[in-house]
Amino acid sequence: MAGSSWTRKQNKLFEEALAKFDKDTPDRWQNVARAVGGKSAEEVKRHYEILIEDLKKIESDQIPYPIYKSSGSNGKGF
Repeated sequence: MAGSSWTRKQNKLFEEALAKFDKDTPDRWQNVARAVGGKSAEEVKRHYEILIEDLKKIESDQIPYPIYKSSGSNGKGF
């Protein structure tokens, strides 16, 4: 299902699965999909490819780092 949305929980499970199943793991994408739940091997592989492209853009300064507004100050600089 192209363009399917990912929940925060699925993204966290995805990150953990990538750390567990590296590029040398047989059936990597099937294992990652099983760990995430609700996604196919093709979906997790595409999600990974998009992540890599985004990282390349960030590293080459094509995408600026976000500027976060402070949620307030406690007078101690944080």
